[in-house]
Amino acid sequence: MAYDQNNIFAMILRGDIPCDKVYEDEFALAFNDINPQAPIHALVIPKGEYVSMADFSANAPAELLNGFFRAVGQTARNLGLEKEGYRLIANTGENAHQEVPHLHFHILSGKKLGPMLTR
Repeated sequence: MAYDQNNIFAMILRGDIPCDKVYEDEFALAFNDINPQAPIHALVIPKGEYVSMADFSANAPAELLNGFFRAVGQTARNLGLEKEGYRLIANTGENAHQEVPHLHFHILSGKKLGPMLTR
């Protein structure tokens, strides 16, 4: 899948669309999801044009790879999620229901989330 420079996350990164920011550094931007699936639902996106984890891990420079994952952890710490726990999800592709073609991690917390999948 080719990167779409007009996807909503690209527009948020450019500042074309506002977001409820919870963390930002030179590698990543984290913000509250506009359609939360848990009491705490933040998204963390890398600053760069990456569609998926496969794309990111193959093509991002080492400094961005390292910085992005540190930003994911820092976002969880800033939200105070370490004690009670949280779920980290990155959907990739149609079968996983990836809605925006820009790599993003969901951080979900604030209640018992239950099993990952129904049987």
